[in-house]
Amino acid sequence: MVNQAADPSGAKHIVQSFDDDMNGLTSKIIQMGGFAERQVADAVEALVNRDIVSASRVIERDKEVDHFEEEIDQDVIRILAMRQPMAVDLRIITMALKISNDLERTSDYAVSIAKRAQRLADHPEFAAMNQVRRISEQAIGMVKDVLDAFVDRDVEKATDVWNRDQELDRNYTSLFRELITYMLEDPRRISQCIDLLFIAKNLERIGDHATNIAEKINYMMLGSSINQPRRD
Repeated sequence: MVNQAADPSGAKHIVQSFDDDMNGLTSKIIQMGGFAERQVADAVEALVNRDIVSASRVIERDKEVDHFEEEIDQDVIRILAMRQPMAVDLRIITMALKISNDLERTSDYAVSIAKRAQRLADHPEFAAMNQVRRISEQAIGMVKDVLDAFVDRDVEKATDVWNRDQELDRNYTSLFRELITYMLEDPRRISQCIDLLFIAKNLERIGDHATNIAEKINYMMLGSSINQPRRD
């Protein structure tokens, strides 16, 4: 039986093995997405808790995300060669390649956060960390929700994630200005603030990749780009 994730029409393909291929590809995207989401959450937790051991685990696990991407690439090439899919199936299969790349990049940014978390572990916390936490919660929430949208093939939920990127960008800009002010007022904070600036930029880019996935979900299901103004 084909589930909604494999075939939005709810109909079976003529060849059962094609259904199995589609379900398997969707399952791998979901697993990779969940892993990338955990990478980001664990990296931020390591930063907040000054936990260099947890940060090291995030760095070590990055190769597992790379392995997911390689498997998905191979599956897509095989399905395209053997099944010659059309319409929605073709869009789902080709977008799987792009979504796996977004997830791989999301994990790369988590690794970058973890490395800077190791450097910041010995620094005292200061007020800007509250804004970093807020941005991290927004970015992780966007990743979680866009993965749910992918599972459910929910264009409306994907579009909501796409709209939320604007708020994340505003908060990133606000934090950027706050950290610049800290550096100007106290040069002893420059090194710490630079690391936090890079972490904030990593989180902003994670939000961008969630937005990219939202756009791909829209294209998968409708065959068109998201074509509406962002909500303020």
